[in-house]
Amino acid sequence: MLSDEQRQAAADAILDAERTRVPCVQLSKQWPDMTLEDAYDVQRRWTRGRSERGARVIGRKIGLTSRAMQMASNMTEPDYGVILDDSLYHDGARIAAGTFIKPRLETELAFVMGRDLAGCGCQMHDILAATDYVSPALEIIDYRTEVPRAIVDTISDNAAYGAIVLGGRIVRPLDIDLRWQAATLSKNGVIEESGVSAAIMGHPAAGVAWLVNKLADQGDGLKKGDIVLGGSFTRPIDIASGDVVFADYGSLGSIGVSFE
Repeated sequence: MLSDEQRQAAADAILDAERTRVPCVQLSKQWPDMTLEDAYDVQRRWTRGRSERGARVIGRKIGLTSRAMQMASNMTEPDYGVILDDSLYHDGARIAAGTFIKPRLETELAFVMGRDLAGCGCQMHDILAATDYVSPALEIIDYRTEVPRAIVDTISDNAAYGAIVLGGRIVRPLDIDLRWQAATLSKNGVIEESGVSAAIMGHPAAGVAWLVNKLADQGDGLKKGDIVLGGSFTRPIDIASGDVVFADYGSLGSIGVSFE
């Protein structure tokens, strides 16, 4: 376990990497004894640092929701990070690729909370009852440390969160069977990936229920109005300046963004 000074140094390294767009050395190499508890505390310190620079937390993201990704990361459960207001985009946005270091993009569903939700024992039906609406979303992921990364590097680095793009048609969570919401993901006119949301732990609300239970351990929870990215159901695609990305969610509409 790291000391208080080491945790702060780790958070500062990621903050500096984000500011300079130059990835830092993996924290797991600098501190081989780093634990998951250390990593989440580094993430909280990073969040506090971003807040001091004017950003505001508007939600949460969940990662590693597929068994394949968990096995690749030597994890048995997902991870989570925060969503900041200065990284929120909407359908049709022109996004500066230089905002990120090495961005990639995934298709997801975003849950927008209609009321506060906290406490142990949260289940999927609690999520569906507490959700105001669900929206198609894209997550841009980014690495602010060098690769390859251990799981403590990813968690410390805000679970690789870069930005969120919202668009398409919103829907009440019980108006459709969310398990079978599908999407195709295209780059520059070519379909690169496709998937169905049942790939997210069997149901996209399952990850959100997991998150509420994990936050309860920290004495925290979800707030009314929070945006929660439920996890990707396609593999990420690389993006760079000049790329145009289009995600088609069928009856839920589409999201298109370009990078410059």
